[in-house]
Amino acid sequence: MAHITVKPGTQADFEAGVQKALPLFQRARGFHRLELHHVIEHPEQYVLQIHWQTLEDHMEHFRKSEDFQSWRALVGGFFEKAPDVVHTQVVGE
Repeated sequence: MAHITVKPGTQADFEAGVQKALPLFQRARGFHRLELHHVIEHPEQYVLQIHWQTLEDHMEHFRKSEDFQSWRALVGGFFEKAPDVVHTQVVGE
């Protein structure tokens, strides 16, 4: 889960960049799905939820890949600051 703050006025371009990057994730090992949530109360804030089969699929396989570099090239310029990334596990539904 990544908490992302974008530069004011770049929301539409950031969202378009995430859509353009979707194939990078879809072909990644262990990828299940991606959800981009826009925080209503804070227009520059987003929560990007990416569901991976394992932590290793994200940290070892995707983060060290050329596709990760392409992802950052597509959206990194819109970040106000570095995203706050955490990994979670479901403990109740």
